[in-house]
Amino acid sequence: MRIGIVLDPLDSLKIYKDSTYTMMVEAAARGHALWVMMQEGLLWKNGRVLGAMQALTLTGSTDDWYTVGDVVTRPLAELDCVLMRKDPPFDIEYVTSTWMLEHAKRQGARVFNDPRAMRDHSEKLSIMQFSQFCVPTIVTRLVDELNAFIDQHRETVVKPLDGMGGAGIFRVMADDPNRNIILETVTEFGQRMVMGQQYIPAISEGDKRILVIGGKPVPYSLARIPKAGEFRGNLATGGRGVARPLSERDKEIAAAIGPELANRGLLLVGLDVIGDHLTEVNVTSPTCFREIMDQTGFNVAGMLIDALERAVRADGR
Repeated sequence: MRIGIVLDPLDSLKIYKDSTYTMMVEAAARGHALWVMMQEGLLWKNGRVLGAMQALTLTGSTDDWYTVGDVVTRPLAELDCVLMRKDPPFDIEYVTSTWMLEHAKRQGARVFNDPRAMRDHSEKLSIMQFSQFCVPTIVTRLVDELNAFIDQHRETVVKPLDGMGGAGIFRVMADDPNRNIILETVTEFGQRMVMGQQYIPAISEGDKRILVIGGKPVPYSLARIPKAGEFRGNLATGGRGVARPLSERDKEIAAAIGPELANRGLLLVGLDVIGDHLTEVNVTSPTCFREIMDQTGFNVAGMLIDALERAVRADGR
C-alpha cells in the first residue's frame, strides 16, 4: 500500500516513545510505501484535494532515523490510504484540515480516522454519549453552576474543553479559599465553557489509556500514575506509565463503546478511564503504543496496521 501520513514535523518526533513512528516502522516492515506531509501541505487546487508530500525511508538508526525524497504535490486519492496523525491543538487550522480531508474522501481518498467523525467527537464532550460510564459531570460557563456543583460533590476536577497533556486542569475543594479565582481563570470570567467532574480518588492508581483499534481493545492499558504531590497522571506532567492487563470493567467499557465508534469511522480511539469511570474519548492522535509494546511485548502497531489493511481491502475501490 501507499500510506500517506499527515503529521507534525519529522524532527519534532521523539522516536523512543512516538506512536506514529511505531506505526511507520511496522508498515515499512510489511513493504508498504510511506509518504509524509504536514498539515500546511494540504491544498485544494483545480478542483482536487492535494498534498505536498515526500516519500519517507526509515534508516533504522536512532539518530538520523529517516531520509525523505523531493516534495511532490499529488491528489490524496492516488494514495491507498491517509492517516491523520497531526497532534492537537484542535484549533481552526485542524478543523480546516478535516474539511479538506472530508472533501478528499468524496474524491476517493481513504482517510483514517474519518475526518467528519474526528470533528464531531470532541475529546472531552463525547463522554456525554456514554454517560452511564461517567462520574457526575457538568459542562458550563456559569460560575454559579460550577460553584453549586463543587458544593454538592465537595471535591471536583475542572478542566478546559480544548486542553491536552494536563494543561489548565484544576482540582478544586469545596473549602478552597482560591476556588472563585480558579473558576474565574478557567472560564475566563464566564466567557468559556469548561467541564467539571467529581474527583475520582482512584487516580492515585493511574489514569488508564485504553486503545481501541477497529472496535476491539488492545488487551493492555497504560496506567499513567501521577508523580508525588500531583493529581494529574498525564505523562507530560511527569506521570509514570505502567502497562496493565485490562480489568473486567475496562473490557465492559471498551465493548460498549468501541464497536459504535468504529462504525462511525474511528479506526483508532484512546479511551481514558480512571478507576471504573470513563473520563475522555481521544480521537485525534491517540498515543501510548510504544510504552505498551515495550512493557508487554504486545504488537500494538501490528494490530493497527492489520486493521488498516482490512479497512482498505474492505473498501475495495
